[in-house]
Amino acid sequence: MYPDTLREHIRKCKASTIHPFGVNVPLLYPEIQSIMNIIAEEEVKIVFTSAGSPSKWTPFLKERNIIVVHVVSSVKFARKAEESGADAIVAEGFEAGGHNGREETTTFVLIPLIKDAVSIPIIAAGGIASGKAMLAAEILGADAVQVGTRFAASNESSAHPNFKNKIVQLQEGDTQLILKQLTPVRMVKNKFFQQVHEAELRGATTEELFHLVGKRRSKLGIFEGDLEEGELEIGQVSSGVRKIQSASEILKEMWDEYNAIKKSRCL
Repeated sequence: MYPDTLREHIRKCKASTIHPFGVNVPLLYPEIQSIMNIIAEEEVKIVFTSAGSPSKWTPFLKERNIIVVHVVSSVKFARKAEESGADAIVAEGFEAGGHNGREETTTFVLIPLIKDAVSIPIIAAGGIASGKAMLAAEILGADAVQVGTRFAASNESSAHPNFKNKIVQLQEGDTQLILKQLTPVRMVKNKFFQQVHEAELRGATTEELFHLVGKRRSKLGIFEGDLEEGELEIGQVSSGVRKIQSASEILKEMWDEYNAIKKSRCL
């Protein structure tokens, strides 16, 4: 979001609930100073940071009594997040959609490694769309889970209907991690994906790739519904999402399944 749009959405959230809510901020955004100033001015209580070093912005946010959670893809960066003062971390495996880690460590390998490396709470992310996966993540050491892909296919999601319908049609292998030369991204294999893939195969420069990706590819695909020219970021677990539901239905299904399995196995 552009800064003014972010402020508008924060105020909409504040008008809709008396409870605290979080704002997700990829640190690679060019207008990051303006974004952080807005978050501070609007007295947001929780910020999830990602795609960059937490060392600069975590102190800025903590000084303003904001809870900071940083997204990591490796033990190395989990330790750095803890050292920077983060209150918790999201351990995101490379199954996840969107921006990802170069290490290609899967969620279920990553969680126990990070559990042994840090003392702050761990939120597992990547490939989690069911109660079974929630329980498995907990057993491996996660204190909570973060779910993206399944909620992208919810009625309340702001994604374009074309994208939601595409999600529930995806099969195993229809997404892939690409753009490792810039920032690794998991996306759907479409016309745009093939253009990027071919450019990487012929050894395109970083500048060429930046030009090809442009500034609006994600918006074009996810929010405007162009399934061929847009960048369709979604996780591997999309191959198991088969219907568009309300957020409340998704939550209830996951929670009921989690409790039923936990009770039946006396965990």
